[in-house]
Amino acid sequence: MTATTSSLEVQSAREVRPGAVLTVLSAAAFLAGLDLFIVNVAFEHMGRSFRGASLADLSWVLNGYAIAYAALLIPLGRLADRFGRKAGFLLGLGLFTAASAACAASTGLWGLVVSRVAQAVGAALLTPTSLGLLLNATPPDRRARAVRIWAAVGSLAAAAGPVAGGLLVELSWQWVFLVNLPVGVVAFLAAVRIVPDSRDAARGPLPDLPGAGLLGLAVGALSLALVKAEDWGWGDGRTGAALLGSIIAGGLFWWRSSGHPAPVIEPALLRVRTFAWANLSAFVFSVAFSASLLTSILWMQDVWQYSAVLTGLAIAPGPLMVPLFSSIAQRLSRRVEAGWLVASGCGVFAVGAATSTMWVGAAPNYLTGLLPGWLLAGAGVGLVVPTLLASATVELPPARTATGSAIVNMSRQVGLALGVSLLVALVGNSEGGELRAAFRHVWMAAALLALCAAPLSLGVNASRAATRSNA
Repeated sequence: MTATTSSLEVQSAREVRPGAVLTVLSAAAFLAGLDLFIVNVAFEHMGRSFRGASLADLSWVLNGYAIAYAALLIPLGRLADRFGRKAGFLLGLGLFTAASAACAASTGLWGLVVSRVAQAVGAALLTPTSLGLLLNATPPDRRARAVRIWAAVGSLAAAAGPVAGGLLVELSWQWVFLVNLPVGVVAFLAAVRIVPDSRDAARGPLPDLPGAGLLGLAVGALSLALVKAEDWGWGDGRTGAALLGSIIAGGLFWWRSSGHPAPVIEPALLRVRTFAWANLSAFVFSVAFSASLLTSILWMQDVWQYSAVLTGLAIAPGPLMVPLFSSIAQRLSRRVEAGWLVASGCGVFAVGAATSTMWVGAAPNYLTGLLPGWLLAGAGVGLVVPTLLASATVELPPARTATGSAIVNMSRQVGLALGVSLLVALVGNSEGGELRAAFRHVWMAAALLALCAAPLSLGVNASRAATRSNA
């Protein structure tokens, strides 16, 4: 008997209500999904609040979250599988909510960064546990629909984030964090009463938390080298030390992963061709997406002097393209291999970023300059991300599918962090015409990276052996 079946039988006496469980868990997923766009829109206002903070320093508000989330997503999910998903979910949601309050109360930049890292720890715990609890509480014949709704709520958060962020920032940037409190508290109290618990019946080894720390250190040191290179100089010893530290930490991480019984990344999984190429293309594409997103926001706020509300409204059409083109990709997947769909999406995104480079002017020309490229970028994301997530694990053993999906999400988060670092490295302390030129360089770099991701994604096409076995 599986752990899921056993848990469902125990909870049947309490009249599990799958619809109510879906609502509660989706609300928590909404909180985590809202973060990316809502904080990006508030980025400029945070910079004004912390006088003297450079763009390199401010970047850690975004990167601290992304790096911690990426490093801890898999080990914290495994700990919850072992000791109880409901306890893990409640702990993660409680920490995320409390850390949101701490972010709003921060009076200094580095206090905010620390609170953002705590937020990421909570998100890394609540995200995998919410999906695991949802699958446990939903009858088998309704699970696919429940997961689609759960995922769609995350997409809705991405679409609502820019507008919500813009409106809240007009009050103050602290409100982009305070808005999490009522939703978090209500979801927590509802989860205590409504959501049934589950855990793995067989307890495996403890996950490699030191390995997760090494991964975070490797990505963090590389990000530090990129964002401080202009201030320190590429030939400065501090830049070299950060790069060397990244290489050493990355090497130690791989060494631990090769010998640990429950590593963050199982090396054997990367020997599965489709999975390896999916992770590589997801990483490269995410670097492009992150750099392009923040460049678009900063261009509107720094060059065009848009308000936060206007910036949020201007950004919103891009995320709205994602569910539309995700649906198109799903229909095309019956006739077109996944790798070709992802490659096409990368190409569409690259055209969008290049369009912004060529058409956006110093004077506001949103409808004819920024919007066309941003719509293409959103369409590209809709073709790429859902297709990658759906196809990355098709050749993995069934018992490794959940772990494989988490690794792909980890690769995406690492890419998001390095995309922000790339922007900082190219923009530096530029002003005026130099700043506009630097932003154009970031857009062009994003276009080139998306083009690089296109051929990489062709490796996602299932092998003929796998295709025959699935037929």
